[in-house]
Amino acid sequence: MTNQLWWYTARASGLVSWALLSASMLWGLVLSTKLRPPRIRPNWTLDLHRYLGGLAVIFVGVHLAALMLDSYVGFGLTQILVPFASHWKPVAVAWGVTGLYLLLAVELSSLARKRLPNRIWRRLHFLAFPLYAVATLHMVTAGTDARSALALLAVAAFGVTIGALTAVRSGIMAPAASRPEPSRPRIPRAPSPRERALR
Repeated sequence: MTNQLWWYTARASGLVSWALLSASMLWGLVLSTKLRPPRIRPNWTLDLHRYLGGLAVIFVGVHLAALMLDSYVGFGLTQILVPFASHWKPVAVAWGVTGLYLLLAVELSSLARKRLPNRIWRRLHFLAFPLYAVATLHMVTAGTDARSALALLAVAAFGVTIGALTAVRSGIMAPAASRPEPSRPRIPRAPSPRERALR
């Protein structure tokens, strides 16, 4: 029963980690694209974005601990920290190991944001996009519950929403409210009587 408990804990915490990461990505894009509802303050959106990211880190820790405590597959520290070291679905697990390092880079740079130049922080924070991609690949290829209809629907819904907000953020698909008005040709102003007299 104990072995099954750790295996179920690893599966559940993996799904929760992915859901929290997806929600953090979503709120981060809502904040950066300024598409938040008018009654929601930017500070509240930023706090929620950080809170969701922090919770994702905690549940990833639970996921890793449960995998090491479970004896069904037999994960050790090497299999968790080194890509392709696992004998169980090595490619799928390697996506997860890569996602772990990307997650640490994003979260640690966020904690040190006040001490980092803004240009460096932005480049590190952009790692959230490949992080989301490899985390999704890890969940779909390694997760034993990821092929259920509900999980696939969640992947599709989050993927479409995050993709659309990313397109808005990059300017590919600007919202109607922020589109610049087309430039109008300038109509020359008729000279005043005084200007005509001075000619």
